[in-house]
Amino acid sequence: MAATQRLVIENAAIATVDARDTEYASGHVVVADNVIESVGEGRAPEGLTDVVRRIDATGHLVTPGLVNTHHHFYQWITRGLATDHNLFDWLVALYPTWARIDERMTYAAAQGSLGMMARGGVTTAMDHHYVFPKGSGDLSGSIIRAARETGVRFTLARGSMDRSEKDGGLPPDFAVETLEGALAATEETVKRHHDASFGAMTQVAVAPCSPFSVSTELLRQGAELARRLGVRLHTHGSETVEEEKFCHELFGMGPTDYFESTGWLGEDVWMAHCVHMNDSDIDAFARTKTGVAHCPSSNARLAAGIARVPDMLAAGVPVGLGVDGTASNESGELHTELRNALLVNRLGAHREAALNVRQALRLGTFGGAQVLGRAQEIGSLEPGKLADLVLWKLDTLAHASIADPVAALVLGAAAPVTASFVNGRQIVENGRLLHVDEDAIARSTREEARRLARIAAEA
Repeated sequence: MAATQRLVIENAAIATVDARDTEYASGHVVVADNVIESVGEGRAPEGLTDVVRRIDATGHLVTPGLVNTHHHFYQWITRGLATDHNLFDWLVALYPTWARIDERMTYAAAQGSLGMMARGGVTTAMDHHYVFPKGSGDLSGSIIRAARETGVRFTLARGSMDRSEKDGGLPPDFAVETLEGALAATEETVKRHHDASFGAMTQVAVAPCSPFSVSTELLRQGAELARRLGVRLHTHGSETVEEEKFCHELFGMGPTDYFESTGWLGEDVWMAHCVHMNDSDIDAFARTKTGVAHCPSSNARLAAGIARVPDMLAAGVPVGLGVDGTASNESGELHTELRNALLVNRLGAHREAALNVRQALRLGTFGGAQVLGRAQEIGSLEPGKLADLVLWKLDTLAHASIADPVAALVLGAAAPVTASFVNGRQIVENGRLLHVDEDAIARSTREEARRLARIAAEA
């Protein structure tokens, strides 16, 4: 079919993040409808028809849109709490508050989380939502609605918990679902919202929360459900030393062996954090192509440790970046994770050889696309891929003296986003969201945070 409209971007530095890391000091991108038609050196080809817009991107770097692989949107309204806790103590402190969220709160929090990421270059987001209080409304639907309104591509990881305090878990007894209820609700969410087609704007994954908040049977049956429905699987894994101890005490094995015993390793699986992984764990992930969502800021905020990302990459493990929930990464931005991933990993065993700036950019783009199972659609600027791309302004005081634009983006201050496109549709202009009201979202998130705090205090 002939294109109905074309967008032409010219005079930009371009980092394609393709298999060869092709870059152009001054190049062009042509978008036809919602896909990339051409990328190359110099000006766009002559004689293009149906050009509805031309952008002179002098002073900009064009990259694939950033891909967020792990988040908890609802935490936007509980930021700044339990700031000096490790993971387990932080969860115990916050679960009683989280268990009182409702649909209005979840929608506002999703708007805040999505808006902050989109302003910072995220074009594909995901949310691991696992708190479903009784009578709280359509939480999954409210999150998906917020993503649709913001304009980002989105994966909802429909989470669940059925191991509460009475069963040796961390969540309060009133904060969990039953095994049967969780599985049924998850299946309904997949059938109602998942789109398996090329270019899908909404997808759903099956996502029991973590080894210390779900039963073995929920993990096992959750994996079976996901594979029957043809969707991906997501959970937390190997985040802290406390989790490793918990798994050994309860199951007689470490987290990776436990996950493998329940069917939770495979190329359709990705796990968040994976901080405490030994050589055999990394080998198992590489052998099965299990993906990892690396969350450097959250790992530091909760004193979880430094994930062995260089070793994972060397072994062939798919690795992307994640914001994680904003109760443990209050900035809520993914573009700052490019820098933090590089810096934090250089504090580890590999020191200055841990990651370079182009590896960091790859984690946040193509790596994330791999982890979400969408590498054939997004994550690099190549003809035939979806037109998810970002124009970063690098000619201001903050970056102008850095000759290498990728180094400027990764190591410099957070770069302004002049324009961000998803599916060929612009969602950000000059750092502002185009399709939702940022000021109204700020007010509603503040109001909902205060309402949740009041309800939790009264309880």
